[in-house]
Amino acid sequence: MSKIAKWLGGAVAALALGSMPANAQTPIKFTLDWVFQGPTSPFLVALEKGYYKAEGLDVTMDPGQGSAGAVQRVATGAYQIGFADVNATIEYNAKNPGKEVLCVFMAYDFAPFGVYALKKSGIKGPKDLEGKKLGAPVFDASFRLFPAFAKINGISKWEHVNLTPQLREQSLVQGSVDFISGHYFSSMLDLKARGVKFDDIVAMRYVDFGMDVYGNGIVISPEIAGNEKAVKGFINATIKGWKDVIADNKLGIAAAKKRDPLIDEALETERLQISLQTNILTPYVKANGMGDVDPARFARSVKLVSEAFGLPAAPPLEKVFTNKDLPPKPDRMVVKEALRGSILSGEKATQKSLPTLRPVLSSSGTISSSVVPG
Repeated sequence: MSKIAKWLGGAVAALALGSMPANAQTPIKFTLDWVFQGPTSPFLVALEKGYYKAEGLDVTMDPGQGSAGAVQRVATGAYQIGFADVNATIEYNAKNPGKEVLCVFMAYDFAPFGVYALKKSGIKGPKDLEGKKLGAPVFDASFRLFPAFAKINGISKWEHVNLTPQLREQSLVQGSVDFISGHYFSSMLDLKARGVKFDDIVAMRYVDFGMDVYGNGIVISPEIAGNEKAVKGFINATIKGWKDVIADNKLGIAAAKKRDPLIDEALETERLQISLQTNILTPYVKANGMGDVDPARFARSVKLVSEAFGLPAAPPLEKVFTNKDLPPKPDRMVVKEALRGSILSGEKATQKSLPTLRPVLSSSGTISSSVVPG
């Protein structure tokens, strides 16, 4: 090859490389609903492994301070994409027609909401909460939906004690409140970290007591909704992150540890496994893959949540969730990853320590276990 040919080849390569990075990558600001933990580690793994970059996305990722705040961040355009409770999205969209935030991927097929008491208090079930003190942050999703839980289960009176998340479980242990609300995989493990055995906790998950609602999903701003390539790319990359973490839980915990060196790895591993077993790898997801919803069940859920929030009218379903950007079903099947991955080896240890879970309703209305079978 002549010197001129070599020079021309090098020049072309340099021009190609020089024109790629900044222009080819679409900047995306992504907000979580809470701090970096095991259950949200698939996003970190997707970022760390370059899955978003491979889709042409330059993603920056920040922790959040609750789903309502995450929805607000996305709605204002401060962030293009977020991970938030779809029920907070329902409320926001009903109050802000024409400015809707859209859920494009459902991650938690069963919501992790619940209330918790100590057995020594004498509380055994929902009816025993009548007239008792409920400790919860005002922005807590389980607290905000508690009126609906109370109505369904015949509770007419309770006293709310406003607590920060840091004081919630501690206040229950100290006896300054009678019960608390929170995500199942958070409150149960936070109580355990304070020396409370699972067998000494009365856990009332909403899904076990008549509230069949969905949980967290990926939500997008009106601005990014018009960029179909970016939305689809973000979903595709995230699914790869979920598959990796389901197949090897340690990948997720290591990624979360890099973001927050102070996390307890054992605790976060257990938190991740509980969320996978009780919220994500449900009978519906095993049959249909991650990301989509059952239309009839979703309609019931939106109606129930709208009534719980006292909204004048439920927002149109298509203004809350769409599956048009999801990849084909085969690409969303993640159960095979669970069957050969570390969740099975970790499942036995987790189920030994967890209290027996009540069966939950599947999307078809039939009773099925919410724990991934071995």
